[in-house]
Amino acid sequence: MTAALIRTIQVAAKQLGMDAETRKALQLRLVGKESLSDMTDAERQAVLSEMKARGFKVSAKGKHKLAPRGDLRLVHVLWAALGYAAVLKDPSRKGLNAFVRSRFEATWSFVPRDIDDLRDPKCIEQVLSALKAWVKRDCPDFDWGRIRR
Repeated sequence: MTAALIRTIQVAAKQLGMDAETRKALQLRLVGKESLSDMTDAERQAVLSEMKARGFKVSAKGKHKLAPRGDLRLVHVLWAALGYAAVLKDPSRKGLNAFVRSRFEATWSFVPRDIDDLRDPKCIEQVLSALKAWVKRDCPDFDWGRIRR
């Protein structure tokens, strides 16, 4: 927790436009220590709380959840290629999940809320086949040599 908390405080300072000297002055005023590494977790939490009071918002932005299986990662790669080619209405993960629901809900007994929760290899292969055909049709420059199966 220590390293993550220190990093969060550093991100907060950057988001709030504080340089290192300003952040250290704030820390000295709040807990009597300039260095984050000299503080206890409780003291770091106090610094973080002050930064939140000044407007820092914790964000999950930038954290990308990797699909748990290689074949599901390929689904994401193909969807991204279609998005890059501007052939999708919604190139986001939400759009991918909507595609899977609309395309396969009638034929499968269960459609997960998120593609990464799909575990049936036959269902995953059906999604891959549909996306591969779409990519071949609408993304002629797609580099299939980079795909390992």
